[in-house]
Amino acid sequence: MQDALLQYTLHQLKFTCDSIYATMHVSTKVRNIADSCYNGGQWTEYAKGVYVVRGDSLIVDGLYTKSDWKQKISGCYRIGQYLPRFKIARHSADSLILESRYDQRLLRLRKTADITCVPKKRWE
Repeated sequence: MQDALLQYTLHQLKFTCDSIYATMHVSTKVRNIADSCYNGGQWTEYAKGVYVVRGDSLIVDGLYTKSDWKQKISGCYRIGQYLPRFKIARHSADSLILESRYDQRLLRLRKTADITCVPKKRWE
C-alpha cells in the first residue's frame, strides 16, 4: 500500500535494556518542507530515548538526533522531543506489532538480534 500513500515512514527500532534508537526512512510525494531539505521526497531521520512498557502501551521519551545519535538542535526535518506512544497490538518471540496512538498506523517489527541486559549495580 505504500505507493498509494502521499507520505509514509519505514521504522527501524533498536531496543537495548532501557533505551530505544529509531531510524525513520521518510518517503513523501508532497513538498511540504523547504526545497533545500526535500531531497526528492526521500530522507532519513533519527531519534533516541528511553522507553517503558505499561500494560499494553509502549511509551518513549526521547529526542531527535543526527545520524551519530547526538542531539539535533537545528537543520532539516524534525528537531526537539521524540515522544511516540504505541499500543502493543500483538507480540511473539520474534515479532512485535505496534499501533501508533496518534494515527492508528501499524508498525510491524521483526526481531533481528537478541540482547542481554546486565543490570547496572546501584550504590547502596
